[in-house]
Amino acid sequence: MNQLQLSKVEEKIYVIRGYKVMLDSDLAELYGVETKHLNRQVARNPDRFPEDFAFQLTENEWESLRCQFVTSNEGRGGRRYFPYAFTENGVAMLSSVLKSTQAVQVNIAIMRIFTKLRSYLLLEQELRREMTDLKNGQNQLFRVVFERLDGIEETLEPRLPKNRQRIGIKPK
Repeated sequence: MNQLQLSKVEEKIYVIRGYKVMLDSDLAELYGVETKHLNRQVARNPDRFPEDFAFQLTENEWESLRCQFVTSNEGRGGRRYFPYAFTENGVAMLSSVLKSTQAVQVNIAIMRIFTKLRSYLLLEQELRREMTDLKNGQNQLFRVVFERLDGIEETLEPRLPKNRQRIGIKPK
């Protein structure tokens, strides 16, 4: 798969129920098979697809997803059932039930994309942690600077006129 095709695959990964998933119709298109053929193979091998590998969307999930892209209406050639969503493990398992060279090659590309997305997530978490550490260090530094300035001000106060107007927040 070239870079353009890989980016198109990335666009077909959704987050549903906390999983990164791909829909049966998108996978069928990539594998070069009909969606009903893909789902038939999954139905024939239920032991290979536990709930954390593949699950059927609920009506609310499907409606929410349909708002993100245009689909045909029910009764006008569109889907008559809710699609199946496949997690990364479910996509990997598909290569064992769809036995074609194209399915294997597409699976390899999809697995690479999921791996890349996982590394981006880890990088984002690391950057977030570093930003928090930097912010905490900066707060600590300012605290030390203000404490030292307070100490200097206390040593200078006897030299300053007693009736001077103080700058900043007045102590209570």
